[in-house]
Amino acid sequence: MTKWHSLKVKETLKQLKTSPKGLSESDAKGRYAEYGDNEVVVTREVSLLKIFAKQFLSFLVVILIAATIVLYIIGFSGQDQTKIIDASLIAVIVVLNGVFGFIQDYKAEKSIEALRAMSPLKALVIRDGEEKEIDARLLVPGDVILLEEGKKVPADARLLESIDLELDESLLTGESSGVAKNIKSLPEDTILPDRKNMVFMNTVVARGRGKAVIAGTGMQTEVGKIATQIEETEERQTPFQTEVDTLGKKIGLGILAIIALVASIQFIIGALGLIDIIIVAIALAVAAIPEGLPAVVTLSLALGSRRMARRKALVRELPVVESLGSVDVICTDKTGTITEDVMTVKSAYFDGAAYEVEGSGYEEKGRFLLDGKVVEGPKELLKCGVLCNNAQVGAESEKHFGDPTEVALLVSASKAGLLKRDLEKEHRRVKELPFSSERKMMTTIHRDGDGFIAYTKGAPEIVLDHCDYYLRGGKKVKLTKSKRDEMEEVLNDMYEKALRVLAFAYKQTDSKNGKGIEEHLVFLGFQGMIDPPRNGVRRAISECRKAGIQVIMITGDNALTAKAVAGEVGLGTKAMTGAELNKLSEKELETAVERFDIFARVTPKHKVAILTALQRNGHVVAMTGDGVNDAPALKGADVSLAMGLRGSDVARETADMILLDDNFATIVNAIEEGRTIFNNIRKFVNYLLTCNVAEVFVVFFASLLGYLPVTAVQLLWVNLITDGGPALALGIDPSPKGLMKQKPRKKGEGVINKRLTYLVGLIGAKKTGFILLIFFLGLSQGLAVAQTMAFTAFILYEFVRIAVIRSLESLTFFSNKWLVLALTISVVLQLVIIYSPLNTIFEVVPLDFTAWAILLAGIAGGWVSGLAISKLVVKLTPKDTG
Repeated sequence: MTKWHSLKVKETLKQLKTSPKGLSESDAKGRYAEYGDNEVVVTREVSLLKIFAKQFLSFLVVILIAATIVLYIIGFSGQDQTKIIDASLIAVIVVLNGVFGFIQDYKAEKSIEALRAMSPLKALVIRDGEEKEIDARLLVPGDVILLEEGKKVPADARLLESIDLELDESLLTGESSGVAKNIKSLPEDTILPDRKNMVFMNTVVARGRGKAVIAGTGMQTEVGKIATQIEETEERQTPFQTEVDTLGKKIGLGILAIIALVASIQFIIGALGLIDIIIVAIALAVAAIPEGLPAVVTLSLALGSRRMARRKALVRELPVVESLGSVDVICTDKTGTITEDVMTVKSAYFDGAAYEVEGSGYEEKGRFLLDGKVVEGPKELLKCGVLCNNAQVGAESEKHFGDPTEVALLVSASKAGLLKRDLEKEHRRVKELPFSSERKMMTTIHRDGDGFIAYTKGAPEIVLDHCDYYLRGGKKVKLTKSKRDEMEEVLNDMYEKALRVLAFAYKQTDSKNGKGIEEHLVFLGFQGMIDPPRNGVRRAISECRKAGIQVIMITGDNALTAKAVAGEVGLGTKAMTGAELNKLSEKELETAVERFDIFARVTPKHKVAILTALQRNGHVVAMTGDGVNDAPALKGADVSLAMGLRGSDVARETADMILLDDNFATIVNAIEEGRTIFNNIRKFVNYLLTCNVAEVFVVFFASLLGYLPVTAVQLLWVNLITDGGPALALGIDPSPKGLMKQKPRKKGEGVINKRLTYLVGLIGAKKTGFILLIFFLGLSQGLAVAQTMAFTAFILYEFVRIAVIRSLESLTFFSNKWLVLALTISVVLQLVIIYSPLNTIFEVVPLDFTAWAILLAGIAGGWVSGLAISKLVVKLTPKDTG
């Protein structure tokens, strides 16, 4: 195997049969056919057997299996051979329920896999001499890639260029400190951590930038070699699933208690024999167990997450859905989230003159105007903007690559006839001091005849602080305080027009080492650009207010610019700067975050401080971020949202969700979808538990009088029907009207809150009374008819309970076609059981007109009383009481 780190740059390119201009598309396609996808093969796949086995390992299903075994023992012992049939039916239904759960879990796993696949790694590659962004999976050996701060390295590669390049290689080496890189060849026996001229797949560019040629892809990378030792991150259990598991254990213990109580009472009063007592106990166990609840929860979350993905919000971690419904503060970036992130230079200031720049977007058409007259553009200023710039324009495609602000500078210069490729030939770059959020400026050093020239751009206040001179009439003049004040007035005028402003400066030098290069600069001027608000943001912010959600803008831009944009989108305009924030105590900051709408000129450390203050105040905070330095704030947020288009790989991997379109409105859509998902989960938990409570108490009270109103097999059939289609269909109900006008759910409030507890208890009791009444009225026609009526009443009550639940949300019956279909199938299957030869297996008989009249009257009474009880509970338990 070639030891790429030991080769010089030219030798590496020669061996890989490529050049600094990269491969041609045709060559790349040929190599792709030879090497295949650039990805590490995941050996761990979803185990179908494991998923199926899991359906029978829960505490509740184990109780059912134990009950089946008891019935078999009773049957085969000769005491009651009919119990063999009952046991077999229970076993069949348990297996069917397991198959149903398996299908749901398998779909959920596949949904989660599909969600993961929706966020592929991208790579910036040079092909046919042009920069292109492609799916990293399509990279091949010989491809030349560009490395940028915050981006993940897509494959193993030998460096061709290194500009202050540092990488986080902790994934491979365990060392958390950045590794400085260079292009010098190394001895063959150099160990992996010391290969300074190589970059490795899945490591992260911590600083600077570079260019590299790919030497290994997929399983031929260092990560690929140890792939068998790397385990996939297990999907952590959601709070909903934890709550459901806890609920299951509580139900199990309750079952044991009820069984013991009923058995004791029956034994004392002697109403039933020992075998019948055991059968009643088994029927109670069957009635109490909501077997399908965990599977329905998981699948509902997965399907809901896929809906969110279709609305441009990719959920990376399912547990975030719970937090979405509780979000009451959104901390959002300005650029690219509230605004379009398509910058256009509209104003320039140079040599005491203010220029107007025509044109919009990235169109390179436009004129420079001075006092309304067309003039030549300020070339010295524009030249600085072009050379101190890492953006690129493709030669043929004319597609722009790089930071939108830097692209805007290239476009403004092109309007004056200044092209980057021409200027770089004349002034070759020799060094770069990259921009950072702490320094807020960038400097590049270029050849200039026999010497060098440094060009600097950055935040106006910072750049001006480094300037001792300014250019006037082509000459360097001392920068006085009065002139500085004049420049600041111009700057404030530009800020008030909502322009994002950069300052530009230069310095002649004899050295290219960069030491002290950013001191005693010569000020050139300003360029002011605008980034218009995105469509829909104003409406989204208005929706947030109605939903009880506070929106705070956190930006590195000047406060005046931030306030102007905030005013346009309907956000409050009370602003505080990072400098002012630094002077606040912890308590003062906690007060400030409640009063201010904008935090401007802030650093990533400020974002963390603001987040912490909000959380100390009891808020549930959603935080956006795109840079490497945003990772701490994203990690600490209750809901973290990374930018899918312009975000760094580090930010995307830290976040719970990825905004695929970087749009603020998508955050609001995600919160609405999250609220809907939680609302639907609570809805079908309400439905299932109400049904199961009624089943338990119907059997319990009837057995005290010596009757078994429904058999264990019938109850299991009821659970199979109710836990199946209708419950799942409720999980995909549409958003109820007014959902985004409700206050956020309280932090820590689970699925089963005070209101739901009252509803389950009261509605369960009401349903118990009506079904017992139906059963005892049916006894006049015999036990078989009464049992059939009670059995059927449980099925028909699906309609009643679901209709009541949905009527409280003003949802029409036909607004969910899948629910209509599920309920129709349930009723049809019940009629088939009653009026076909299957009735002997389920021990039911055909019902006559009188029986149906009693049934339907009871169902109608149940609907009216259920609606009245529900409205009373809602009135007595306002949403904000939990």
